Amino acid sequence: MKKKKVNYQLLSTQLLFMLELKKILQEKFQFENPKIDKLIGYFNINYAVEDRATKYIFKTYRFDQELFDIIEAENEALLHLNQMEVGKYPNPVPTLQGESIFLAEIDGNPTSCRLLTFLEGAFLGDQEPTKKLYESLGTFLGKLDRSLHTFKSYTLKARKLDWDIQFLHLNKALIEDIENPQDRTLVRYFFLLYQENVAPILPGLRHQIIHNDANEWNILFQNGTVSGIIDFGDLTYSPLINEVAIAMTYICYDKENPLDWTADFLKAYHRAIPLEPKELDVLYYLIAARLCISVCQSAHARKVDPQNSYASISENAAWQMLRKWVAINPLGATNTFKKALNLPIAEVPSLESQLVRRHQSISPLLSISYKKQLSVTGAAFQYMYDSSGIAVLDAYNNIPHVGHSHPKVVEAGQRQMAKLNTNTRYLYDQLAEYAEKLLAKFPSSLSKVYFVNSGSAASDLAMRMAFAHTKNPNVLVMEHGYHGNTQISIDISDYKFNNKKGFGQKSNILKAPIPDTYLGKHKVNDGSAGKLFAQDAIQVILDSGKRVGAFITEPIVGCGGQVPLAEGYLQNLYPVMRNQGGICISDEVQTGFGRMGDYFWGYEAQGVVPDMVVLGKPMGNGHPMGAIVCTEAIAESFSKGVEFFSSFGGNPVSCAIGLAVLEVIEEEGLQENAKIVGDYYLELFRDLKKNHSCIGDVRGSGLFIGVELVKLGTTKADTALASHIKNELRNRNILISTDGPNDNVLKTKPPLCFSKENAVMVVENIDLILKNQLKS
Repeated sequence: MKKKKVNYQLLSTQLLFMLELKKILQEKFQFENPKIDKLIGYFNINYAVEDRATKYIFKTYRFDQELFDIIEAENEALLHLNQMEVGKYPNPVPTLQGESIFLAEIDGNPTSCRLLTFLEGAFLGDQEPTKKLYESLGTFLGKLDRSLHTFKSYTLKARKLDWDIQFLHLNKALIEDIENPQDRTLVRYFFLLYQENVAPILPGLRHQIIHNDANEWNILFQNGTVSGIIDFGDLTYSPLINEVAIAMTYICYDKENPLDWTADFLKAYHRAIPLEPKELDVLYYLIAARLCISVCQSAHARKVDPQNSYASISENAAWQMLRKWVAINPLGATNTFKKALNLPIAEVPSLESQLVRRHQSISPLLSISYKKQLSVTGAAFQYMYDSSGIAVLDAYNNIPHVGHSHPKVVEAGQRQMAKLNTNTRYLYDQLAEYAEKLLAKFPSSLSKVYFVNSGSAASDLAMRMAFAHTKNPNVLVMEHGYHGNTQISIDISDYKFNNKKGFGQKSNILKAPIPDTYLGKHKVNDGSAGKLFAQDAIQVILDSGKRVGAFITEPIVGCGGQVPLAEGYLQNLYPVMRNQGGICISDEVQTGFGRMGDYFWGYEAQGVVPDMVVLGKPMGNGHPMGAIVCTEAIAESFSKGVEFFSSFGGNPVSCAIGLAVLEVIEEEGLQENAKIVGDYYLELFRDLKKNHSCIGDVRGSGLFIGVELVKLGTTKADTALASHIKNELRNRNILISTDGPNDNVLKTKPPLCFSKENAVMVVENIDLILKNQLKS
């Protein structure tokens, strides 16, 4: 067996170094033969020292005058605390010359040194977590902060520490060191929340010297209770509530249900130092900020010193809690904290009273979803926050395409709004930049773009442009199709004009049968059904005796029940349309921007390129935007008519937001996520279908999915069951909706940040609802 080679030179260097330390300890403290062991540290080097059966901690720091002054202030704080209560805090040990901190040359470098007493006890991190244990911690920290309240230090008051929550912004540059783009986004979101909710009231919060790092590896435990605290290296002058936030971060960050572990600690701390309502109002955001500091610092440490595992000791738990934290309503967290302390909680108007107030000025024609209406106060990514404090999983809303309140999109709008917002009668870079980036997503034949403020306005403009190009007012539309709420949009939307309250089909409108391979007359979706459905549409044109100027359809017919066009349908229909002088329009308002997973645009699934594309909803992630993208020829025809101008279409703010959405889709791989999660989601629904015969069909692509509910043994719509599932999911704080001509299709089109775990949650709850329905 080959012997391991010994590096005698390294051993010799280490031995000489230890002898150097030993000599310092002997000279400064009159130690006889100290035993020295190096400890793991963050930025300074510490040693466990034992001499004549007494233990100490010897701490060394590369000399820096500012740091020297801070260490001196820390020693003064420790002396202050030990005067009030002995044995719970490290105590500075003076040198023979009476110094609590001194300079020495170690390994050729000027070094600040000090010796502290050693505290016995087990680390809190090694204990089985119990609520009694955290109650003890609350009592201990409350007493500590009560003692620190009378300690004053201008040095600490002037300190600006990146681990101090009030200086969260000092960590902003480190966000870029986080490798995963979606993780970076989550951190940016909480930075944004801090700026909006904490920064404005920061000056009004109680400030004092705090320990600032009550994590489980700094807390000592003996005889069933918290017995001491070490490592005062982050001691600083900060809002008192930050002490609470930091301790609660480390109490909660490895727990399945974080809020369940907060009450006992809070009650105990509150008994020692009563907390103020305004401090509890920001506690949720402060905990998030501490987690963000932790993951930023870990990412940065890994970048500059990959070997330093100490800096990343709590990173995984911090990420886990951040992901759980965003799924908690900030108001709900605040209410939980206040309830624990018997503090009043602001009353929320009842849903009934909110509805009455709304209808005093808003027509009831604007419908409200669900039997139990949802009153919302905020949203983040795939979660919406209701006014009672509950977080709701949004598996329904496709308008916040990259996620509710996405920080990059929000900041882009804020930044541009503060700089310039005007209209297209002036020259500004944002218009050309966004147009170029958007058109780069299309084939070269689609080279011109017109910006408006909604999908409806875009559909309206599409019809105007089609007529300008073909001079033919006749339009072939899709059965159950929907294209917007303007009069022209309604005229081309069978979903609206064919409604029993609608005004009927106009004489220039022809309607193609929906190419639905589940309920339609052609069932085999291998291209043959698509060809036959296309022939049916062609026959409609022939029977009318008219030429058609334009044909418009969605790649997946949303209001028709999330029905994908049969395979090969457009390949067979587009050439016929063009041969008789018409143009082909794809309405991508719902399917575009990567939602379908396999394709960035829905028309790509059909293997065709349209002459015009209608864009809307996802463009601005909730900001009102729409657009028409078309060929050079159509644009040229349109330019011969009266001027086109949209007061707000293409304004700098909208362009900045639209550009941010495109960048987020790319940076975070959201099209790929739609593919991966969407395929998984569809498979979950298909497995569910095997167990429930009331599910007639599962269809869709990416994160655009429909589940058709039918009466047992038939293909007849079960509208009541669909409504029941939708509303029962709402009662379970999950949002989906229903659609289709009989309103019997469950539709789920969540933000593209939706996860596999979210998909499981939706499908498992539908499964439970169906099983309960079967029992009843």
